[in-house]
Amino acid sequence: MKSWLFKASRYIGVGFILLGLFLLLLVETHRRLQDESMASWDTDTDADCALVLTGGPHRVREGFAMLARKQVRHLVIAGVHPTTELTDLVMPWDLVWGPDLDKVVLEKRSTTTYGNAQQSLPIVEGLGCRKLELITSQLHMYRASKTLRGAFPESIAITKHPVPPLVRNTSAGEYWTEVMKTMFYSVWAF
Repeated sequence: MKSWLFKASRYIGVGFILLGLFLLLLVETHRRLQDESMASWDTDTDADCALVLTGGPHRVREGFAMLARKQVRHLVIAGVHPTTELTDLVMPWDLVWGPDLDKVVLEKRSTTTYGNAQQSLPIVEGLGCRKLELITSQLHMYRASKTLRGAFPESIAITKHPVPPLVRNTSAGEYWTEVMKTMFYSVWAF
C-alpha cells in the first residue's frame, strides 16, 4: 500500500512541477506579446528588402506600398500558395503608386513561420540584403522576429514593421492561439 502511495505522490509532484513551469511560460509569453511595440511607424525605413509573412490582412499591401515609396529595393512575400501568381496578389490601387513588380519575389514552399524563415533566407541572401524589414501582424511579430533571428545570420539586420489590425481587434481565440504557438516555438525554434 505504501509503495503505491509513494509512486502516486511522485507522479503528482512531477505533474505540479510541470504545470507550474507551463503556467510560468504562459505568463511570460503573454507578457512578451503585450510588450511588442510598433516603433517602425515612427521612423523612416531605408532597407534593402522587405519580407512579408502572409497569413493576415494588409501585410502584402504594406509591402507593395514600401516598394512603391522606394523604402526597400526588393519585396519578398513568403508563404504564398504554390498556385498563386503575382497578379493574384496585386490590386489595382496597389499599382497607382507604381511599385516595380520586377522587384517582387514570391516564396511558395513554406507553410509555417519556421518554414518562412528557412525558405526566405536563401532568397534574401541571393538578393544581397543586409537590412531587412519584417512585415507581419503586430500579434505575430514577436514569434516571427525571434524565429527569423534564430535562422538568419547576425550580418542581416532585421527591423520589425508590424501591421496593426485595421478592421477589428484581435479576438481572444486568435490571441491565445498565438500565445500557445509562441510557447511551442520558444522551445523548438528560437
